[in-house]
Amino acid sequence: MIIARTLSDLRDVVNAWRGEDFSHAVVPTMGALHEGHLMLVAAAREKTDRVIATIFVNPKQFAANEDLSRYPRDEEGDLAKLEAAGCDLAYLPAPDEIYPPGFVTSISLGGPAKAGLEDKFRPHFFDGVATVVAKLFIHTAADVAIFGEKDYQQLLVVTQMARDLDLGVEVVGIPTIREEDGLAKSSRNRYLSKHERHQATAIIRALEQAAEKIRGGGDPQTATKAAARSLTTLGFEVDYVSARNAETLAVPVSADEPLRLLAAARLGKTRLIDNIPV
Repeated sequence: MIIARTLSDLRDVVNAWRGEDFSHAVVPTMGALHEGHLMLVAAAREKTDRVIATIFVNPKQFAANEDLSRYPRDEEGDLAKLEAAGCDLAYLPAPDEIYPPGFVTSISLGGPAKAGLEDKFRPHFFDGVATVVAKLFIHTAADVAIFGEKDYQQLLVVTQMARDLDLGVEVVGIPTIREEDGLAKSSRNRYLSKHERHQATAIIRALEQAAEKIRGGGDPQTATKAAARSLTTLGFEVDYVSARNAETLAVPVSADEPLRLLAAARLGKTRLIDNIPV
């Protein structure tokens, strides 16, 4: 596996691949890799000839009250996992490589980025995500980008951004990878205590119960409010449990719209998110 830390080194490799008529995919990550990330690499390998995984802890998507320094990092372990997964190139740019001195540009978003979900509680977040992802798409010149559906709003935001800006990359979403008990795999799960880890599965159970009620003809808002109440009773600090149009994240207005249930809640010091289709 090739390791590139500068745009120049990255482009040397990508240009060589282009010369051999190889297609390539990118899997953007912030490191602290788990099985879910490696499944994205595997999906990328199925779609293209070569795979780039990026590791960059993006300072622009952390608010002042969020501890950037606390975000888990394990470069040596991450690189070993990527190589074992068959990744062809790991791109690990320094912050100055992405945001050089004097950098002042950011991407302003609408549509699914203003759905009143993650953006309501982390208003800084998606502009930071879109800016870094756009740069990573441009740096890697990838044909395909692979994202997990666990961050569903992010997936729709990035898809819209790539389409609107004609970035020439196909954004592909991969179903959420879960632990055996249903908890969505996440780098932040390591923050959970043993007791909290056991409690955390209540999120997926609440979403599944709400989806079952809706499929049985129940009102989506009634079902999601009941799910939020059950999580609060179990000790979660609920940010939202919401039924949205699966394609736009707008609040549904008709019974025949495709629906996605999305939830975010804090358990102790850890914020967990999840979503499922109806």
